[in-house]
Amino acid sequence: MAVFFRGMDARETLALTRAMVESGVRLDLKGLGKPRVDKHSTGGVGDKTSLVLAPLVAAAGAAVPMISGRSLGFTGGTLDKLESIPGFRVNLSIREFQTVLEKTGCAIIGQTEELAPADRGIYALRDATATIECVPLIVASILSKKLVEDLDALVLDVKVGEGSFMTSLEAASDLAQNLVEVANSFGTKTVAFLTDMSQPLGSAVGNALEVREAIETLQGKGPPDFRQLCEKLAVRMVLLSSPGEELPRVREKIARLLESGKALERFREMVAAQGGDPRTVDDVDRLPRAINQKTVCAPRSGWVMAVKARQIGSASLALGAGRRDLDDRIDFSVGILVHKRTGDAVEAGEPVCTVHYNREEQWALVQGTLQAAFHIGEKRVESPPLIKRMVEG
Repeated sequence: MAVFFRGMDARETLALTRAMVESGVRLDLKGLGKPRVDKHSTGGVGDKTSLVLAPLVAAAGAAVPMISGRSLGFTGGTLDKLESIPGFRVNLSIREFQTVLEKTGCAIIGQTEELAPADRGIYALRDATATIECVPLIVASILSKKLVEDLDALVLDVKVGEGSFMTSLEAASDLAQNLVEVANSFGTKTVAFLTDMSQPLGSAVGNALEVREAIETLQGKGPPDFRQLCEKLAVRMVLLSSPGEELPRVREKIARLLESGKALERFREMVAAQGGDPRTVDDVDRLPRAINQKTVCAPRSGWVMAVKARQIGSASLALGAGRRDLDDRIDFSVGILVHKRTGDAVEAGEPVCTVHYNREEQWALVQGTLQAAFHIGEKRVESPPLIKRMVEG
């Protein structure tokens, strides 16, 4: 509570982060013989970038050890998305984690008992005392889980907008600057991107639906905004972890890995190595599917002025795709497909989104919220820039 009200200076934040890192085991992954790089996102609606970035950057020659989290509130969690793949295991031991990394070059797991255990205890206290939204505590929490991974480099995706926890550019910039400074102080080369979360990222919101979209993107397809962000982050991950590489060459390599199917093959290998059914990668109908689908339609013609990410995230949560409390159960099959984005033209009666649900009361619960999420006006507006700023050390 004192930290929440008084804050911490840079030296104190660094000391807290170091104490949390050293509260448990630190991995030694130098034996992999590859540059080691990870990415962390502060979370947003439709953010499934980790599912693409881990295999994509691994296919580019790096090792990607990724410790991820679960959904809480209106934002999704990488672990929940992966668990919608039949059999996929995120609760690996450290030894299993290392084995998967040696075999495939990438692995995505949850935080284990041995890794930064102080973070688990302190986070529980923050939750109980309403001190979650405190920059020094956020910095120490995020970085303690990343710096135990023995990384050469780290790329941060700090979301900005109503569909994230940092709604203002000023607050997000402050968080990004603190994260970069502390991580670089540990000798981990780090940059942060501030990216737009005023509207959902990509089209899919909901666990199995987002896995489908990630697989489509690894096939060289996928929504343009989502693919663009994945490529930008992947290029920076490679450049940061392998300083000898040149930007044009890395851009070409990343695009080629998506188009050729090599990144998809690496994802298939990771799925199999972590106990998942690799047939899902080639036949997405093996993923959980909701019983019902209904569309929300535009009430009038015009231009989409805004697509409110938080309202769509809240609707997805109400369907059962997320959790309000850590013990809540997830319905992997439900979610929302967004068909219109800010700046798009729309005709009266044209679908703006499709709801995937299992019980009729769920449709009644979210229909009004989703209708209100799409603001339609008479003048065209520009879609907000996807990447707002980059923060370097």
